[in-house]
Amino acid sequence: MRAPGIALAASAVLALEAAALVVFAAIEVAGLGAGDAASSTTAIALIVLTLIGAAALVAFAVGTRSGRSWARSGGVVAQVLAVALALGSLTVQPVPWAFVLGLAVPGVVGFALLISSARREGERRGAE
Repeated sequence: MRAPGIALAASAVLALEAAALVVFAAIEVAGLGAGDAASSTTAIALIVLTLIGAAALVAFAVGTRSGRSWARSGGVVAQVLAVALALGSLTVQPVPWAFVLGLAVPGVVGFALLISSARREGERRGAE
């Protein structure tokens, strides 16, 4: 079965967010290798947790593309967390606008796409 366009768009947002986390992990690995980390143990833990988050987003992307409700639910939670982190970053002075917008915009767009995808799936199942 072919996934609807909204599900494909939601899946693409989740996949791009996963790619961003992998890039962030690579930057952290480079910083660890350069000796920039205050604590190697903490840096390694951050890298591992970041990669786990990226793997979860990949799973949500694949599941959303396949029309799985668990994947949309996990994706919605990830988007809510991204927006919450972006809003929390507004308290930092000076405000890191690139970071805030880089989290908030995909978070809101992904949230809207995932909710729309769930509604479309519900309407489709109700019509059967």
